[in-house]
Amino acid sequence: MRSPTRTTGRAASALALCLALTLCAVPSPSYAAPRTAAVPSGPQSTTAYGGSRYASQECESGPAGCPGGHKWLYRYSYFLGIHPFTGPDAVRRQLTDHFWLFPVSGRCPARVRPADECDLLGGNPVRVEAVSGDHLQIATLPGHDLGDGLHIRFTFTRTFGFHYMVVGAWQDRPTRCTQAVLCGTASRAGAWVLWRLLAGTLTLSAYVA
Repeated sequence: MRSPTRTTGRAASALALCLALTLCAVPSPSYAAPRTAAVPSGPQSTTAYGGSRYASQECESGPAGCPGGHKWLYRYSYFLGIHPFTGPDAVRRQLTDHFWLFPVSGRCPARVRPADECDLLGGNPVRVEAVSGDHLQIATLPGHDLGDGLHIRFTFTRTFGFHYMVVGAWQDRPTRCTQAVLCGTASRAGAWVLWRLLAGTLTLSAYVA
């Protein structure tokens, strides 16, 4: 049986971190080198990278493909302003080519590429799963406060010059945090605040994209 004190502590820690981030300025660029990820030896349903286990490619593509039919943990949409001469891919490049714009970039490199592994603020390890035309996707690794196997996708869209960022998250399997009501609620609320801060930053950076 899980300890109520430990579950409450995790929730309080997640909420405190998110609240602190809303009061801090965007961190300065970090040029730390990314972790080196080992290349898998062959096709597997579950692949090992650098000693960490990842879900199949089907799960990486979205929650519908995950074994067991997992659902979205959350999907938030943010308005990034009116930029009629800027494409969604340009806004995405602003983020991936200047990753210090990310509110909790921590020790990640200034420019991120697929398969990069690095520690976000607080020593929370992640792996860059995909960098494509209009989206960036990362996944948490073992040792992350929210547990490993959490996928977060940032998708950028434009309609008649109106830009939006949609952030969706799903997981390979339930974690201690997402299974606990208090911790799960705090992490979702904290995520909304955190990605709102990122949206505000990208709204400004889009003018020079």
